[in-house]
Amino acid sequence: MSSLWWSLRLRREAASVPLARHLLLSSMEAAGVDGDTAFELSVALSEACANAVEHGSDTDARAGAFRVSAYLEGNRCRIEVADTGPGFPAPSDPGHAPHEAESGRGLFLIESLADHVRFRNRPGRGGAVVSFDKVLDRGPDPLLTAS
Repeated sequence: MSSLWWSLRLRREAASVPLARHLLLSSMEAAGVDGDTAFELSVALSEACANAVEHGSDTDARAGAFRVSAYLEGNRCRIEVADTGPGFPAPSDPGHAPHEAESGRGLFLIESLADHVRFRNRPGRGGAVVSFDKVLDRGPDPLLTAS
């Protein structure tokens, strides 16, 4: 059984999205996660990061960055993306965009790729947090093992 944890503070710019995705894919490969499962999680992560980049607030000095964290423990993975923007509007069902909507499909995609998804606002601090979990399919011989 292997475990891995990392957290990054990334600039709120488009170039940060592939950086986070690459780190996640590398971590998944090192932990022996099945390629299809790793790809699905990387797509979900990309969507969450793209939302943080697009919807972060320019009125806050902290808004030039967002945080990405990934936890791999046993056969589960949890990913969290937190920004300092205005948060999700209330009332909100962020994962279900109307068919005619020009945006909002990324959150729906995250819901379809993960086993459990949570969308919330950070009380008192501002910003949105998207976290999602997935049960991992592992390949035969992980490169990273915990003793």
